[in-house]
Order: sequence, then C-alpha cells, then structure tokens
Amino acid sequence: MLDTLFEGIFSSTTILLPQFAACVVTALLIGAFLAFIYTRRGRYTASFLVTLALLPAIVCVVILLVNGNIGAGVAVAGAFSLVRFRSQPGTARDICSLFLAMGAGLACGMGYLGYAVLFALALGGLMLALERVAARLPRKQDGERLLRVTIPEDLDYSQIFDDLFETYTKRWETVSVKTANMGSLYKLSYEVTLKDPKQEKEFLDALRCRNGNLELSLSRMEDSHEL
Repeated sequence: MLDTLFEGIFSSTTILLPQFAACVVTALLIGAFLAFIYTRRGRYTASFLVTLALLPAIVCVVILLVNGNIGAGVAVAGAFSLVRFRSQPGTARDICSLFLAMGAGLACGMGYLGYAVLFALALGGLMLALERVAARLPRKQDGERLLRVTIPEDLDYSQIFDDLFETYTKRWETVSVKTANMGSLYKLSYEVTLKDPKQEKEFLDALRCRNGNLELSLSRMEDSHEL
C-alpha cells in the first residue's frame, strides 16, 4: 500500500481529467504550504507569497501539457528560468524557496504526487528548522555598516577618509569604486565596523565635510542585501 503512494499516476501519454485535476490540486496545496512556511521565516511581501503559492501549479501544468513530448526538456529549462522573474536580485532565501516550489511542481507534473508531497514536507520543514537555528546563532556586530560615499574627481579616494575611519571605526574595507556623471564623480563603497554606533551622525557629518556635502549613505549590512 505504501509503495503505491510513490508510483507515477500516468500509465500512458494520455492525461485524463481526474489525473490532471489531482496533479494541479496537489501542486496548489504544496504551494500554499510553502507560502505558509515562508511567512514563518521573517519579512515577506504579499506578491511574493502569491507567486510562491501558484508557482508549483504553473510548473505542473507546463510539464503536464508536454508530457511524453520531446519538448519536455525545453519546457523544464523554461520553467526553471522563471527564477529570473524578479526585476531585482532576490536573497538566497527567496531563490531557495522558488527552486523548492518549482521542484515540487515538476514532481507533480510528472505524476509523482507522493514524492512531491514528501519533498515539500521534508524540505519545507528543514528550511524552517534551519531558520530557527540560525536565529539563535550570534549575529554580526551591531556596528557593521555598508558605507556609500560620492566624491568629486579631483579628490584622491585611496586615502581621503583614512583618518576618519581610524577615529570612528574598528575596521574598514573598500568594496567597490566606480565613476558617475561622465567621470566627474566617484562612488565609493566600504564595509565598516563602527567603534560606537551612537557616533553614527557625528561620523556622517565628518564625511559630509570631507566630500563636499555630496551624496552618502550608511546602512546595516543585512539590510543592504535585502529587497
């Protein structure tokens, strides 16, 4: 009896309506479960939850419609390219959730409903457990920031802020340097660790005096990589 739960439901290339409905409904239930799991793991948006809930069913239908056809390989590649649907790069958590949803939808589309459910339950539960474990781990120091500074082209960016960094930070590292406004400006990015987070405004005021009051920003490291 247990073995039959993990057998494919398709005995031929013809897909009957009850089989089609069973696959799609299972995919929708898995999507709803994954969306629920995602809400338990931090910040989220309603649009992403809707996408996560519907994505398994979408992939399932795509695979069902090409079942037994040589174009199935192309369909699978196209389905997995959906991970690029977002206009901004997602976090590792978002991308992992999308691949999990598409993997479950693929299993449903191939007719292996038992494996699809087992896959979603196991991976969803594991992701939730790991997220809770990660929440208990020591976090980054409160003073870690991502600093972005704009300076005019006539300033030497290599050492212009070194004295300020020595005064206000424990550590600093240049992340990137790029030009802007047809080369008349430099945009610098640093990873810094403040000695005292309460001196943040004083640090910014000193930077403003040094860069001619051009644009600058100071953000938390974890926030700088979120959407």
